[in-house]
Amino acid sequence: MKGTDQFKQTIQNYLNQLGETNSLFAKTLLKEGKNIDDCCTFILNTMMKNEVSGATDEEVYKLAVHYYDEDEIDIGGEINCHVIVNHKVELTAEEIEEEKQNARDLIFEEEKAKMIKKKTPKTKKEDSPTVQTLF
Repeated sequence: MKGTDQFKQTIQNYLNQLGETNSLFAKTLLKEGKNIDDCCTFILNTMMKNEVSGATDEEVYKLAVHYYDEDEIDIGGEINCHVIVNHKVELTAEEIEEEKQNARDLIFEEEKAKMIKKKTPKTKKEDSPTVQTLF
């Protein structure tokens, strides 16, 4: 998962959890015209406007909630950037097994390529004569 996708997913997870514990905010999440992409654009534009290159989870989550709370909010222009999320990624057992299998497949292909390379005979150049010295 790319950092920017993880950024969106992390914010979406927080908002969903907040909606589960706060019925009023759950209704806010359903507002027409609101979506996670615009929410992230708003957060990034706000950070750029404030000349901030990093933020705590709490700061980012407050901006996300603010975006959903406000009916009329200027999200700013689309930003082309990559976001790094400093979170430990929790994988499911299925995802762990899938990654292990991907690693096994990669190692298998690398070893197979090495064996094929070893089996390929080296060809001698026909044009150059072989010189032997006898003593």
